[in-house]
Amino acid sequence: MTQKKFETEAIRTQVERTNFLEHSNPLYLTSSFIFEDAEDMRASFSDEKQRNIYSRFSNPNTSELIDKICKMEEAESGFAFATGMAAVFSTFAALLSSGDHVVSASSVFGSTHSLFTKYFPKWHITTSYFNINEPETIESLIKPETKILYAESPTNPAIDIIDLELLGNIAKKHNLILIIDNCFATPYLQQPIKFGAHLVIHSATKLIDGQGRVLGGITVGNANLIKEIYLFSRNTGPALSPFNAWILSKSLETLPVRVDKHCENALKVAQFLENHSKVNWVKYPFLKSHPQYQVAKKQMKFGGNIVAFEVKDGIDGGRQFLNTIKMCSLSANLGDTRTIVTHPASTTHSSLEQDDRLKVNITDGLVRISVGLEHIDDIIADIEQALAT
Repeated sequence: MTQKKFETEAIRTQVERTNFLEHSNPLYLTSSFIFEDAEDMRASFSDEKQRNIYSRFSNPNTSELIDKICKMEEAESGFAFATGMAAVFSTFAALLSSGDHVVSASSVFGSTHSLFTKYFPKWHITTSYFNINEPETIESLIKPETKILYAESPTNPAIDIIDLELLGNIAKKHNLILIIDNCFATPYLQQPIKFGAHLVIHSATKLIDGQGRVLGGITVGNANLIKEIYLFSRNTGPALSPFNAWILSKSLETLPVRVDKHCENALKVAQFLENHSKVNWVKYPFLKSHPQYQVAKKQMKFGGNIVAFEVKDGIDGGRQFLNTIKMCSLSANLGDTRTIVTHPASTTHSSLEQDDRLKVNITDGLVRISVGLEHIDDIIADIEQALAT
């Protein structure tokens, strides 16, 4: 049988039906599972049987979510977590040992940066950063003790793009584990494993949920690496709840149609901003003016739902923009049906010195818009009136 299309897999991948023959997978709100007899219990705990034992290990709802993401990403295996950051931390913690070294793009999520700079050094794990716009410097940072190469693409919040195929070739040449945070693109727009990634991480809280309801994270990829992550997570307990897994699995059924519309709206917002007199520059992967436009076209289906642009008057201009927005939400989340605006220099990245922000392309006037599913005329009208003031 030929492989089903992405949209079909997102809808038709389900765990085995119960004797009630339900059409939609039910919620399995149970902490544990029973055994037929002593031998069944022994074989299950010795891993001779693949079955549910305890929902901290696995649950039918989390298994369905993992199966769907694995098919979407063309991954061998996976594990689902309570949050995106639980996925990031557990993935690194399971694979790294004292003395290991990580080479990472400098443009990474703030909490990931904190892992690298505040927590991992306590365990004698070091990190070297490369500028995402200078990939030619990556190999010079690799040491004998380097184990992992890590990046996000597109980046948060500056919307930079890195060539995943280039990273895959570097990882293969130096025998490194390539890990890609694919949160902004989702499996629908980009599959890093095709370009050489060994593991792919998502904050499912964002576009995978798509409606700002639940938290979740997932790591998928090479089965041998996932086994290590599973064993670590089984013992440390960051597993996704069955309820959130059920929500996220249902959300995946509409991911393609939602993301198509997100991308359509985001491109129109970017094109509007590109011609506005109050805007210095705009970055969106599928704008021809984006520095990595050709790379984005090579590895992404569409440009995603995040637009970055710089208003005039720096931090004051960014704050004024937020203060005059009427319909769009001011929130720390993204990937919602509702359009969300943030000003990183005065909020999420305000603790960084200006020079440090500029190193990761966060200028004082940068505004990030997570473009939602409202009518495009209403989104643009709200942005336009905010810029006018």
